[in-house]
Amino acid sequence: MALTEKKKLLLVVPMLHQGGFERVCVRTARILEQDFEVTIALFSDADIAYDIEGLRTVNLDVPSAEGKARKAANVARRIVRLRRLKKKLRPDITYSFGPTANLVNVLTPMCGQIWTGIRSYMDLDNPGKLRLFLWRSDRVVCCSARIADELTERFGARNTEVLYNPYDSRSIAESAQKRPPDMPDFSGKKLMVSMGREDDCKEFWHLIKALYLIREDVPQAALCIVGDGDFAEYRRLSEQLGLSGRVFFAGMQKNPFPWLAAGTLYVGASSMEGFPNALVEAMSCGLPALFSNCPSGPAEILSDRYRQVKDRQEVLEEAYGILMPVMDDTKNLDPSVFTDEERRLAGLLAGLLKDEKRLDRLSQRAAVRAAQFSDSAYRENILRIASER
Repeated sequence: MALTEKKKLLLVVPMLHQGGFERVCVRTARILEQDFEVTIALFSDADIAYDIEGLRTVNLDVPSAEGKARKAANVARRIVRLRRLKKKLRPDITYSFGPTANLVNVLTPMCGQIWTGIRSYMDLDNPGKLRLFLWRSDRVVCCSARIADELTERFGARNTEVLYNPYDSRSIAESAQKRPPDMPDFSGKKLMVSMGREDDCKEFWHLIKALYLIREDVPQAALCIVGDGDFAEYRRLSEQLGLSGRVFFAGMQKNPFPWLAAGTLYVGASSMEGFPNALVEAMSCGLPALFSNCPSGPAEILSDRYRQVKDRQEVLEEAYGILMPVMDDTKNLDPSVFTDEERRLAGLLAGLLKDEKRLDRLSQRAAVRAAQFSDSAYRENILRIASER
């Protein structure tokens, strides 16, 4: 499918530091630069973690601020500056990523279509803003069917589109070969990898405690956490449990793929997601996947029967990976306390890490599934949505 003329696409994002929707924004610009005149508008150009060389960007220069009064003033300033930019560019479509960008987008209805992106299940916690977005948007783009279903059920939405995030499996495989010089040697280890910024909803403490519980049963087991943050409290927990040589904190990596490719198993214990990019990226590197059946995304990625399994809280080996129950989101960093959930997770991990045939089978399935979330499928869907009236 191709458009009859090259339209103007304006992408609006608060920042381009490491994060899920930030990555998708940059990938969208790359994938569509042959079809649209693409411009990325940022509220701040600080701490850019992605390669934007060759892309057209505009810094609106209104970074985030603390306090209600300053935040309100920021919204007003962002509206003025985005309105000015829209007036200059006259975009056919303005597509925003995340609630703060969505708000400014819908409040600047200058020209063309307004698309708002609902990128996280947590975005559903603000019904007032959601009603505004649904009312003022031509398209509400959801990164998962679970989010779109809930917008329809709760708000009667009729303008939603499901657009799964794009991945370039070939590029990921090539990047995975570029091992950084400071990366530890994980050979001989059964390495569990988890990726995400330091955020309580990722529930990394469960993984560290589960590793402690299997340290004798699987002596080669180790854990690597890749993502932005100092992880000071998790480092301390690891030290208190005597796991300093088994838990690795890679920090933010512009190229995280060598770290993923070094893994034996990808594990995610999140209580909430949107569409977990890191999960698909790990699967693109051939990692077997074990992820909590949280809203939203994992069931749609790991299963081919999403609506049948989306609310089931049990261990399910699905077509492309394993879903496990969502764990208690009450943060517990006490090194002497282990919950029944953590003991069950430890048993599951030990069984997987010792079963090479099962890991090989899951690895093959993971790679097949990851290839289905291609750049070309994403492009075709964007062009279809853009051509509809």
